[in-house]
Amino acid sequence: MNEYDRGFHPTLRIKGTKSKSLLGKKIVVGVTGSVAAVRVVELCRELIRYGADVYVVMTDAAKNIIHPYTLHYASGHDVIERLVGKIEHVEFLGMEGEADIFLIAPATSNTISKIAYGISDTTITLFATTAFGSKIPIAIVPAMHESMYQNPILLENIERLKDLGVTFIGPRIGEEKAKIAKVDEIVLYVEHILSKKILKGKRVLITSGATAEPIDPIRILTNRASGKTGKELAKECFRQGADVMLVHNREIDTLGISEIRVESGEEMYDAVMRELKRERYDCLISAAAISDYKVETAETKISSGDEIILKLIPTRKLIEDVKKKFSDLVVVGFKAETNVSREELIKRSLEKKEKVGMELIVANDVGKGGMGTPDNEVYIIKDKDEIDHVKGAKKIIAEKIITSLSRVLG
Repeated sequence: MNEYDRGFHPTLRIKGTKSKSLLGKKIVVGVTGSVAAVRVVELCRELIRYGADVYVVMTDAAKNIIHPYTLHYASGHDVIERLVGKIEHVEFLGMEGEADIFLIAPATSNTISKIAYGISDTTITLFATTAFGSKIPIAIVPAMHESMYQNPILLENIERLKDLGVTFIGPRIGEEKAKIAKVDEIVLYVEHILSKKILKGKRVLITSGATAEPIDPIRILTNRASGKTGKELAKECFRQGADVMLVHNREIDTLGISEIRVESGEEMYDAVMRELKRERYDCLISAAAISDYKVETAETKISSGDEIILKLIPTRKLIEDVKKKFSDLVVVGFKAETNVSREELIKRSLEKKEKVGMELIVANDVGKGGMGTPDNEVYIIKDKDEIDHVKGAKKIIAEKIITSLSRVLG
């Protein structure tokens, strides 16, 4: 007996291989006649990798772009091309519908405007009308030429739908196109819509990655931090409903997450202090590996081959100064050590936590891994009697840290 005889599609082998965040969720993906429909194969498979069950419904126009068999392969289920006796729009999106969200990706100008005015003359618009009536979440991912997207009538219709609770993901403007959002951004927004929103209404400021201290106009002093943990923390905060500002020296370029680009430790220090004075934040997560020292920068390139002595100057301590000036702010810090025992790592971390007055501290032994790698092993410490040991992908670690933070914030 093969897998088809058992009712198991080979595509479903990848279910939950990246994350379990969408496990148990049923997602109906509506595909319209935009050329960006070719991206839906990748989107469906990524949603499945995060644990979701994916069902696809297409318009006739979409079938001119991509064949239903392709999306059957991508989703692992038969594609809904037309409505038959099963009344699929009610089965999935009715009052007792099975679906958790209706995701229209890509969405054309025509489809968006029809939905805005309750026109139900295609499979997609009828599914949307049904979802509105049963209050199942709708997310729309526009994709079209920029001139069409900038049509004031369309923009008015988009605002009309937003006022009705529809989430719009993108578009990304470039090359005179309003391009479909990146697949990972769409997945992130779906997670956000379907999450428990344990940080709803909170504002979180996060520092991430290494800083770089200039020696001359070309050379720098830095460290091995990759910023992966900080980025995962920013994404998890967004998933859970927080407004997020990420301060770092790279680029996350992800819809929904604001960022400030800095290079040196001094720039990071100043950016954080400026933000805390400018906006009300509930929490600072200091995940950056900020340089402990800087040097006096030469104005011109130091000649190669010359023997030089660098004088290291201590940098200002961000967390300590934040706690002095913003005593009510919840602060999550990180403590990295190398090749120490578990007991010594926790002891040193608790000492730093108490000295600074942090609410949480995350400890890890980078001598055993974690610096620049996709996974890590950490201890999330609230006090000596409340310590969580987490080992695995940095996404999983970020989820655990944010769960602990939510309990502190209340």
